[in-house]
Amino acid sequence: MKKILTSLVCLSASFVVSPSFGQAPESISIVVFGAPSLGAFLPPVIKAQKLDEKNGLAIKFEERTPDAYTAQFNSGEFQVGGSAALLTVGLADVRGVKVAYLFNLFDFWGAVVTSRPEVKTLKDLEGKEVAAAKGTTNYVMFDWFARQLGADTGKFSVVNTATPGLVGYAMADRAAAIHLWEPAYTTLVAKKPGIRTIDIGIGDSWKKFTGSTNIPYLGVAAHVGWIEKNGKLIPKLYAAYKEAAEWVSANPEQAAKLISPKGTPDDQKAIADLIVHKERLGMNVQWASDVRKEIQSVYSAGKAISFLPSDPSAATIFEAAK
Repeated sequence: MKKILTSLVCLSASFVVSPSFGQAPESISIVVFGAPSLGAFLPPVIKAQKLDEKNGLAIKFEERTPDAYTAQFNSGEFQVGGSAALLTVGLADVRGVKVAYLFNLFDFWGAVVTSRPEVKTLKDLEGKEVAAAKGTTNYVMFDWFARQLGADTGKFSVVNTATPGLVGYAMADRAAAIHLWEPAYTTLVAKKPGIRTIDIGIGDSWKKFTGSTNIPYLGVAAHVGWIEKNGKLIPKLYAAYKEAAEWVSANPEQAAKLISPKGTPDDQKAIADLIVHKERLGMNVQWASDVRKEIQSVYSAGKAISFLPSDPSAATIFEAAK
C-alpha cells in the first residue's frame, strides 16, 4: 500500500512540473503561396515531421495565388502569412494595414531565363514580352535590379501569371523571357537544361547600394492585433520553422520528396541539389529584429522605384524577446 501511495504522489508531481501535459495544441491558420514557391517550401516539412505539434501548435496551411494571398492577408481574412514578402508588408503598412514581419525565412534570389538567341541582356527585353508574377515582391525586387543595370522596365510588356504558370511559359517558349525564382527555377532547368539565364547582377548591385550581401526577402508576418493577443505563440512558431529549416538542410533527399511529392525523380533530385548547394535557395531563418538594418535597406530599394510611397513604420519589424 505504501508503494502504491508513493507512486501516486510521484505521478501527481509529474503533472505539477509538466503544466503542458495534456494541453491541446494552439491552432494557427497560415496563408501561403501554392507550390512551386518558397512559401510552400517548409510547410510540408513542418507537417510531415510534426514540428508544429512538437512546439504545441496545430498549424493549418492554406494555399493561395500571389494576388489572392495579398488580398486575403491584407484584409485580415488571414491573420498570419507564411509567404510574407518584405516589400508587401511595408506597402500594407503604408496603406494603413497594421502588420509586422515576424521573422525571415529566405533571402532574395531571382532570375530571368530565355530561349531566344537575340536576348542577351536585360536591355534586350525592352519592347518584348516578359512572363512574370507581377504581383510578387520578387518581381518588384527584380525591377530594382534591372534598373541598376540600365534597363527601362517600363518598356517591358509584362504578361502577368501566377507562379505555377511560369515554368509552363518557359517550357513552351511563350515569351521572350520569364522571370522566376526558386524552387521553380531549379524545376525548370531540370526539365529544360538548355535554357539560358540572364545575369541580373544581384550581388554587385546590392553590395554597391548597401555595403551588405544579405537581402531579407520572404518570411512570416502577422497583423499587429493578432501579435498582441498571441505573443506567446510566436516563439513556438519560429521554433517550428527553424527546426524545419535545419531538418531540410540535414536531409536534402527526404526533404525534396516532401517538397515536390508529385515531381519526377529528376525533379526531386534537382530540389535536393538546390538544398545542398544552397546559394540560390537563400534559406536564412532569423528574427526580423536581427536583420533590422538590412530590412530598412530593402525598404529603401522599394522607395527608389516608387513601389513604396513612403517609409514603412518601424513597428513593421517585430522585436523578438531575447
